[in-house]
Amino acid sequence: MTIIATSSDNHFDVNKVNVNEIIDQQAAYLLSMNVDYYLIAGDLFNDFDETLKYISDLKKILNNRVVVLFIAGNHDMVKNVTFDTLETLSNESYLHNRYIDIPGTQWRLVGNNGWYDYSYSKQLKRSDEEMLRWKMNYWIDRKIVQPMSDVERFNLSLKQTDKLISEGKKLNKKILFMTHFVPSLSYIRVNDDNRFWNVVNGMLGSQKMGSLLESYKVEKVLFGHLHVKHNPVQIHETTYYMKPVGYGQKKYNEWTKNTFMEEWKFALQIINLK
Repeated sequence: MTIIATSSDNHFDVNKVNVNEIIDQQAAYLLSMNVDYYLIAGDLFNDFDETLKYISDLKKILNNRVVVLFIAGNHDMVKNVTFDTLETLSNESYLHNRYIDIPGTQWRLVGNNGWYDYSYSKQLKRSDEEMLRWKMNYWIDRKIVQPMSDVERFNLSLKQTDKLISEGKKLNKKILFMTHFVPSLSYIRVNDDNRFWNVVNGMLGSQKMGSLLESYKVEKVLFGHLHVKHNPVQIHETTYYMKPVGYGQKKYNEWTKNTFMEEWKFALQIINLK
């Protein structure tokens, strides 16, 4: 049996965490749980250099006793990284548009950062141009420079994912897919009293990704981005995992525990792959 630990949305900088202290505690806990693979579904820092440093430091502490794999969330993309680097980075821990087979099993880990196509906000009947203008005025992703539209970027992500999962399924692989953005409409909530958040829904992901995953009967899907904790949910033959750490600031009130480490442990999901 292979033990997978999953996490997302640690937001170390926003949460004002002393990473030098926390990283030792995280490593010790992963080892105590006999974890084989630690998967991180994005949003470690608002700075890709810091994200890479954290991954490197964690791996050194774990000393090859746990395989660490991550993808980039939108916050990781805000500073010190380009679109081209995100697409071409050669780093054994970076799983975007890559896969890793777990030795001795039929399981394949597939990763893609993901993106969005505004479709979760279609009930507002805003054009793509109107959604983009809103994003560039109010949303953190306005700081992310990209050579294509959001819809084009999402379509690229969908095409990459389709290719990797199709190749795996042709080999009768069981798939655990990791992405950052929300792949299922089931997680999206429309609030008639809060039009701001209804527009934000458009920047959360796309049901097209979920439809693709379910068409291939992908066994397990890990994602983040939404700062709302959910127990695993099965939709058709696919089980979704989404339990982010989120923000510990009082004004957001997203934590149920008193400290970062307590919240991280509470949000850590353990998946046993046979």
